[in-house]
Amino acid sequence: MLCAGISYAQNAPTAGHRPVPQQPQLPPQLMPPHPPEKMQQRYFDIDAKRQIENIESEDALPRSREFKRIDSTYYVGWMYEGVYKYNHAADYLGYKNAAIPLERALNLIEHDYSKALATRTDDVLKLYPIRAIQPDYTVLAYYLMQCYSNTEQPDKVFALLRRVLKWRFQFDYSMDTYNFLAWTVHRNRFYTSVKYPFLKNSIDANEKLANSYLDSGMMNILRNKKLNDKLAQFFPGYEEREKMAVYHYKNMLYSYTFNIDSANYYFDLMRKAGHLPHNNYANFLGICGDFKTAESEYKLAAMQDPADKRLQEWAYYTTIIDIYKARPKLGVLLARNMIKAAGSTPGYGWYNIALARCMLYDGQISEADRYIDKAAEFKETHIGTTLGQSQYDFSIQLIKLINKEQSWQMDQFEHANWWYNPSVLLSMARKMSEKYLQQFLIINQFATNPERDRVIYKLFSTESTVSWDEIYYLIHDFSTDFFIKRFENEAVNDSRDHIRKYFALFVARLKMQQGKYADAKKILDRIIHDPNIDEDYEKLFIARVCEAEAACAANQKNVAAQNEWLYRVYALYSQLVPYTGMPMNMSLHLSGDIDKDVEKRLRECNIHWVTNTSIPAPNVYIQFTRKGNKKDITYYVLDKGGNYIVNKQSFAWQKPDEAGTSLAYRIFNIGGKEEDEDAAQ
Repeated sequence: MLCAGISYAQNAPTAGHRPVPQQPQLPPQLMPPHPPEKMQQRYFDIDAKRQIENIESEDALPRSREFKRIDSTYYVGWMYEGVYKYNHAADYLGYKNAAIPLERALNLIEHDYSKALATRTDDVLKLYPIRAIQPDYTVLAYYLMQCYSNTEQPDKVFALLRRVLKWRFQFDYSMDTYNFLAWTVHRNRFYTSVKYPFLKNSIDANEKLANSYLDSGMMNILRNKKLNDKLAQFFPGYEEREKMAVYHYKNMLYSYTFNIDSANYYFDLMRKAGHLPHNNYANFLGICGDFKTAESEYKLAAMQDPADKRLQEWAYYTTIIDIYKARPKLGVLLARNMIKAAGSTPGYGWYNIALARCMLYDGQISEADRYIDKAAEFKETHIGTTLGQSQYDFSIQLIKLINKEQSWQMDQFEHANWWYNPSVLLSMARKMSEKYLQQFLIINQFATNPERDRVIYKLFSTESTVSWDEIYYLIHDFSTDFFIKRFENEAVNDSRDHIRKYFALFVARLKMQQGKYADAKKILDRIIHDPNIDEDYEKLFIARVCEAEAACAANQKNVAAQNEWLYRVYALYSQLVPYTGMPMNMSLHLSGDIDKDVEKRLRECNIHWVTNTSIPAPNVYIQFTRKGNKKDITYYVLDKGGNYIVNKQSFAWQKPDEAGTSLAYRIFNIGGKEEDEDAAQ
């Protein structure tokens, strides 16, 4: 969940633009021990130019060189250099380089202006002369903290935050330090004091520690209130903004621990104050199963997007909601646009994961493989988010696992006679071996993850980066009794009304793994009538229930029920059907200059072509056309009521074998034209 970079503190610069206050001359008692001539030179030759030279501008670097030539012992030149390098950094090396001048600037400002930094007062005449020094310090500390965080040096982050605290600033300015202490602990919650001495030795203890820092931050606001109330007319609204920052991190921690009521309480406080963090609120709604409102909040988060170089979580998680809505092509479009906008900057790897996932749920397995390999090869920098490398690696490996399982099922779909085709059987055996190797890899990696109980097995977590459906592929081959017992408990006791049905579905599918189809069907029959199902935003869920019902009917030799349930899967989420292992009933209508070789290859796929109108089957319309050497196939699919399931579209072809196989996938809406976002509304 995005945290760093969102600040409600007094005078806090916004992400991407952090204006530096201008500095009046200091009173003699606060002056550094330098000759008056040097101080006058700083004031007239450097400070005066700061009034017209924005530290965020492209001229910041030449200005930094000029300022350092004038006085290299003055922190301002180093600050300009550090901020410029930070703003132009996009990888580990860039942030490491930016940290060097920022460290120098911080040391210089502490050396020269320690008395000004330590000043606390309720007298505006005393505060006014130092109104640049303390904010400058917090700007420096903020950027340096981000450099350390972006280069995965939490020990340095923590030490820096403790260093800032010693000055006991009466306003947070750009550095709400207690909140960042909490965020640093939460971001590294799965480690222990062995790795980082500032941590405790369990996730629960670390979350408690993070919460205690937020409580300390609130107490600090109240302590400072005694001074700041007398200055309130000069700093209107400072107290509310500083409290909003605490609330922001409070609802983050409570969302993570599934403390739904407390998280709602703090979100309400922020909403009433006009400071609702739409991205984090959308994440919270997502774990509660309110995907429709979550999608709306992500759209609002996109409008808040500062467009800096970091993962835009709203985009990543919106693609998952598109999958839940059975609109993976819409997710493909969004992920492609984000990749194009991001280039090879932080977030690029995450967007490739999102694109690979959307391709996977659109049935395009080879494309999913291509994009997940891109993500694996990219060195992602995790900026301003608690999502880290372990989640990144896990998401990649899980999609690779599903791809291998789906690739095995593709052989079944493309060859109706697979069970007596030696070459296909050999291919399937090889792919099954690859799947087992991938399972071994991911389980070994997963076994050392202390968060698996609350982020993976719990289903829907603010720190999860995969969909609920992907989790089933992870667990269905392992320890079935363990997971049945766990999910049965969650299906009854989970506090989230809209999520309990997901645990029940897992129980039913795992019982099917054990051969207990009758028990599973009873659960599935209850689920399908759950009043909490959102038919627009939970199509993937409904389709999986119908798929399981079809499998139960097949086991019970109830062909009519199997046909009906599988037809419902196709109508809801047609891309899933080729990977169910069950042949779909379809009615074929050919016209035009029919190519018999293409037709033959199409009929060799694992599709049950029917002519009996009493059998529920979509109508497939295929037209062949030739114009000289150009050969096209136009196709579309209608449901029993004459409504489009697959819209009319065409493709050119040359080789009959490839055309027949491609057509078999296309009539399940796999591949083909990607949706236009406006047309998809």
